[in-house]
Amino acid sequence: MKHILIVEDDIDIAELEQDYLEANGFTVVLCSDGDKGLEMALRDPFDLIILDIMLPGQDGFQICKQVRKHKNIPIIMVSARQEDIDKIRGLGLGADDYIVKPFSPNELVARVKAHWSRYEQLTAKETRQDVMHCGDLEIDEDSHRVYVRGREVVLPNKEFELLLFLAKNPGIVFSKETLFDRVWDADAIGETATVSVHVNRIREKIEENSSKPRYIETVWGAGYRFNKN
Repeated sequence: MKHILIVEDDIDIAELEQDYLEANGFTVVLCSDGDKGLEMALRDPFDLIILDIMLPGQDGFQICKQVRKHKNIPIIMVSARQEDIDKIRGLGLGADDYIVKPFSPNELVARVKAHWSRYEQLTAKETRQDVMHCGDLEIDEDSHRVYVRGREVVLPNKEFELLLFLAKNPGIVFSKETLFDRVWDADAIGETATVSVHVNRIREKIEENSSKPRYIETVWGAGYRFNKN
């Protein structure tokens, strides 16, 4: 049974989310305080986190940033704030998805299932494949780990999927629309700006100089291309 942490200070919303998720086979722990939520997220073995943005203590952005330094489990952010800058900021800090309130509880359950399923596929394969070597970069598909010059860097679920897809198709130029369709399917926010945000985050972690990327190249007016050498 999968364990979910909900950090939400609106108790009515939190309990509604809990009821629907538990009805679908998840176990849920609620927390209404940002500081306590961060402590629990880092300490306890949760499989997925649902984060509100506006919280007493540390906000959802701060919690997401800290959790991403240590864990690559799926994080879904929820907020009444609809501004694109908030969505981009949340995704840029490592969230896997961003849902705007009010939303259908069934939609939340569907997104939780989709993100967990994809995460499980990446981390729980029974057969081991060879590690991909691309210059100083190593990508281990089975263990969901990435190393740069022997040092492990933590990539959350969508960043890893995007890097893996590009690395498996070196030299091919993919548009943002194509990458969004291949990596996010129909379960996330329908904005191709999400792709640019994730590419920038990956570059910051794997490139020696993110302003002059060696691996993920921008082909102006066309999209992105992975350089394997």
